[in-house]
Amino acid sequence: MAGGRGDFPGALLGAALALAPAGGATAEVATGEPGFLVPGARAERVVDGRTLDLVFTEGPAVACDGTVFFSDITWSHGPRGPGGGFRAGNILRFDPKAGAVSVFRSPSGMANGLAIDATCALLAAEGADRGGRRISRTDLGTGRAEILADAFRDRPLNGPNDLAVDGLGRIWFTDPRYAGREPVDQDAYGVYRLDPDGNLERVLAPEGRPNGIALAPDGSTLYLAIFEPGERRLLGRSVPRRMVIERWTVGRRGELQEGRVLVEFGDRDGADGLATDREGNLWAAVQRRDRPGIYAFDPAGRERAYVPLAAPTNLTFGRPPEDDVLWVTADRSLWRLRVGKRGHHPAPR
Repeated sequence: MAGGRGDFPGALLGAALALAPAGGATAEVATGEPGFLVPGARAERVVDGRTLDLVFTEGPAVACDGTVFFSDITWSHGPRGPGGGFRAGNILRFDPKAGAVSVFRSPSGMANGLAIDATCALLAAEGADRGGRRISRTDLGTGRAEILADAFRDRPLNGPNDLAVDGLGRIWFTDPRYAGREPVDQDAYGVYRLDPDGNLERVLAPEGRPNGIALAPDGSTLYLAIFEPGERRLLGRSVPRRMVIERWTVGRRGELQEGRVLVEFGDRDGADGLATDREGNLWAAVQRRDRPGIYAFDPAGRERAYVPLAAPTNLTFGRPPEDDVLWVTADRSLWRLRVGKRGHHPAPR
């Protein structure tokens, strides 16, 4: 991997920072308030998916040992495999110490969002388009996988997209449908809560397709990215374009209440993946074409930092002592960016 853990001054001057993505010839400008960005930081492309013939990278997750897992979604409308068949999707593994990348699983069930639970197992939101349409869990020690959820009210899920884990061991996930010819069997594009005892509840059926999801460190707030292009009829009705990040209060029994729009993107493309830091700030991979990149918002929805990066899809914080590193999937690749905040993860048990 190019570069390592550097020594950076603790104070940020609040001025524009020069950032040059690895391999890029033109420096771009990141802006941020004191404490959010690191002076002189540069986004590094640590896995170049262009040379590895990756199709669409998504869902980074950092394991308890620091290994980074991420998805390569190989759409059925994308390039075929060497035998002429549909590619089956991949989960890749990147070793930051060795700088080496390898295939962890293929077929992946068209895994999209990934997460690590408190037992250090890998969770995957497997989508549609010849995918698993389920939430799976893989023991990273044995490699054995189990299906945690693949249906609601005896009907298959639409195509899980992203997921997050809270301190109680509950898995929260989104279930839209962006690709695939499989029938849509659910009557809504929902947000679900999967309890440790296996109980599955639909906690929200929002206006538009739910995408990225994240929780505040104490689990009291849920952030939800609605990415609805409004390009076609969904579930038998016309759906208008909607690009927002919503904020919801998590109730005592795991219900969602007091929802409101936190960030409104208007007619611009909105946020995909989300992550929170220890202080409760929200970091988002935003795809708007005129200003794509990584955005940091405080809990009130005010923008605090912006890092230009083309075509970002998702992001997550690293593990201590690298928990001030954001791992980002963008431009068919995996990137590394050190910031001025530290992330959080459910405590391993």
